[in-house]
Amino acid sequence: MSRVLAFLTCILAVSTALAEGNAKKGQKLSETHCARCHVVGDFNKFGGIGSTPSFNLLVGMKDGTERFRNFYERRPHPAFITVPNVPRWTKLAPYATPFEVTPENIEDVLAFVRTLEAKRFQVAPTGGSSGRREDRIKDGRK
Repeated sequence: MSRVLAFLTCILAVSTALAEGNAKKGQKLSETHCARCHVVGDFNKFGGIGSTPSFNLLVGMKDGTERFRNFYERRPHPAFITVPNVPRWTKLAPYATPFEVTPENIEDVLAFVRTLEAKRFQVAPTGGSSGRREDRIKDGRK
């Protein structure tokens, strides 16, 4: 019976380690594949595509973890990212360098993004005031 218990303990330890991911591997994957569109932490502060959210902004979103957990399903990623044993959603040629992610890769990226400082999205003020409703009413604007 003790062998069975030792085996189950070993399986639990391996699955727990897998679920935690490896932040260094996740950082390398993010810098290699994601930095062409996203700002990835301090790696490429002035890079990425302007309309694409930074990793720090994504981390700060209420559903940020979920967005990283299933990024390969979110447009535009399915056009160039593949997952083992999952058919591509289109037969068109990818418009970016294709690459494959595994569940382990995703856990690694999640471990990395947990190390990033979350940024919160804030609406930019307009017209000299804060743009808040109270200020518009105070200034005579609706």
